[in-house]
Amino acid sequence: MRTRLTERFGLSLPVIQAPMAFVAGGALAAAVSRAGGLGLIGGGYGDAAWIEAQFDIAGDVPVGCGFISFALQERPLLLDQALARQPKALFLSFADPAPWLGRARAAGVPVISQVQTFRDACHALDLGVDVVVAQGGDAGGHGQSRGTMAFVPEVADEIARRGSTTLLCAAGGIADARGVLAALALGADGAVIGTRFWAAQEALVDQRLVGPTLAHGGDDTLRTRVVDTVRRIDWPGRYSGRVLRSAFVERWHGDEAGLQQDLPAQEQRWQAAVAEADMSVLAPFVGEAIGLVQARQSAAEVIASIGADLQRGFRHAPDAAGDS
Repeated sequence: MRTRLTERFGLSLPVIQAPMAFVAGGALAAAVSRAGGLGLIGGGYGDAAWIEAQFDIAGDVPVGCGFISFALQERPLLLDQALARQPKALFLSFADPAPWLGRARAAGVPVISQVQTFRDACHALDLGVDVVVAQGGDAGGHGQSRGTMAFVPEVADEIARRGSTTLLCAAGGIADARGVLAALALGADGAVIGTRFWAAQEALVDQRLVGPTLAHGGDDTLRTRVVDTVRRIDWPGRYSGRVLRSAFVERWHGDEAGLQQDLPAQEQRWQAAVAEADMSVLAPFVGEAIGLVQARQSAAEVIASIGADLQRGFRHAPDAAGDS
């Protein structure tokens, strides 16, 4: 299957695996890349030793690396560390990518900029990034409130209006071939998939959490700041995180001020829940697409399944002559 994304990055399918912090390590990224997608190590908040170890695990398989951009502002040497490993792409989210573009370009590494608003998309286009990812609010993890269905074509129209060569990917609520086909129909060149790879066998997720999480659907997720508050991670106010609901989250959602007042005790409770995999407290960062993930598969099986369904979808799609 060919799109501008597959041609630009030498992929078999127009699929990028989201660089999920604490989840997307070298094994997952390498498995996705070997299977024909673009695998990314989730550099997250920036642990230099961990990032180095994950590149070692990926070995000679071409993978990219993603960062929460405001974390790079605190640890700028992480970028040089990642670029020294010659990643296939640099994926930046949640802050202005401008400070990092020059070094990435000098290293010959394409820059993927994930955005959550049309204004941010226009800024990324002004900067001339290689790929813009329009992330809808149904995505797991951090983001904002735009719906994928309207956000992606709005950015696609702006790219066309400018005559830009920047590629476009859709993110948020995409877990299978139907989502990828929808992304292409909306004007994207490919899709970024997170939640389905969260459940992949190679993901760095506590196995005790996977089964209980897959028993839920999209209705069981919500956007909240509770998890960041209890973990003492200071995210910019414009962002919240979509997580699986738990009794703990339900208790404190909307009362983050109260959580702050009782933070030492609640932080201790959270840490105990991590050790015990207590799902009454923990709230995995998964998106609304969790209802589309039926089983834990290897990354290769995920890619193969999407590829096979894409081929079936194209065979049954109306042709360009206007069949209906």
